[in-house]
Amino acid sequence: MCSPESGMNAASVRMVTRSRSRGSGSRQRAVGEEAAPLQRGEAAAERRKSHSCVRRQQKAQRLNVAYEASDGEKGENTEPLRAPGWEPQDWRQQLANIRTMRSGKDAPVDQLGAEHCYDPSAPPKVRRYQVLLSLMLSSQTKDQVTAGAMQRLRARGLTVDSILQTDDSTLGMLIYPVGFWRNKVKYIKQTSAILQQRYDGDIPASVAELVALPGVGPKMAHLAMAVAWGTVSGIAVDTHVHRIANRLRWTKKTTKSPEETRTALEEWLPRELWREINGLLVGFGQQTCLPVRPRCQACLNRALCPAAQGL
Repeated sequence: MCSPESGMNAASVRMVTRSRSRGSGSRQRAVGEEAAPLQRGEAAAERRKSHSCVRRQQKAQRLNVAYEASDGEKGENTEPLRAPGWEPQDWRQQLANIRTMRSGKDAPVDQLGAEHCYDPSAPPKVRRYQVLLSLMLSSQTKDQVTAGAMQRLRARGLTVDSILQTDDSTLGMLIYPVGFWRNKVKYIKQTSAILQQRYDGDIPASVAELVALPGVGPKMAHLAMAVAWGTVSGIAVDTHVHRIANRLRWTKKTTKSPEETRTALEEWLPRELWREINGLLVGFGQQTCLPVRPRCQACLNRALCPAAQGL
């Protein structure tokens, strides 16, 4: 038996030797270099063995050629070719246009988002708690209203202990008029107690633990991981990102919830864009791609946006 490589090498040597011996046999014999003659049975067996190895190696060669990289692609880090996955048409140009429209960084989220609502001089543990609280207040609430509530809370010293020492009525007055403020008073108190008891006043460092807290959803958890812990755990999808992703057809099919949109986006959007995409699309949604009467005439994507064609 012979391996494909050893068989091919041996066969190649024999084939070249035989060719040379046929072409220059008289010269070899003339100088006294005659090879020892093979018996007829041995010669036939040798030919069958040689042909068998050659056939096996030729078959292996044909299989290998199908996966061989071209000269320009060869290298130490060459990876097997993979079938490209689904991605939206024109998404790179659409994204570039949105970046251009957002280059001024003058949307409410750019000045009043979660990155700007905590006290930068506070200890790290307190800063992380303030980031989480600002995210809890921001649900169904404009950034300007959330920022105002955070300013009032911080003026009284915003820590886990201070919140737990504040009665519900006073806390309600401080955060009003954020959306669903009564429910948020309850959630803030419950979450603060859990943080004090289980996390020594800090916030959890995983999405699973964050979403287990009262009043904390997936969008808040992913933003908290990014802003408070500096970790990209997923795409934070709110109503703006959800709406714009569907208008641009950045999902294979129409999605019905922000969480469904998050899953659809993470299937194809390069991970290095996950941190950027929330703030980029939120500001775009606040200024141009409005929920009602979007400003399509002022949008650089008006010729590329499927939704704009029907408006």
